Amino acid sequence: MHLLKATALSLALTAVAACEITEDKTRDQHAGDGSNTHLSNMTAGIWVDPQGCEHWIIDDGLEGYADLRRTPDGKPVCNSPLPRNVATGPFKDGSNFPDSL
Repeated sequence: MHLLKATALSLALTAVAACEITEDKTRDQHAGDGSNTHLSNMTAGIWVDPQGCEHWIIDDGLEGYADLRRTPDGKPVCNSPLPRNVATGPFKDGSNFPDSL
């Protein structure tokens, strides 16, 4: 019975430990080049997924960011004339961190 209680307490403490305050996810927080840039100030490109839907993408050399591109009413932008599975645009601009790939 003690083992069951200890396991339950351990799981509860682990779950509560995961509830810490998170950082601002709209900012590039990495220490690679010392930047703390708001993502809206970085240059985005467009990647088209296999289904033809467009995604905004930003690659700062250390981390990458992606979000589904939407119309003003919230619907996804799909059936793109851009090639599928290809990223287009200057999505690697905005960082001094070298990207070896």
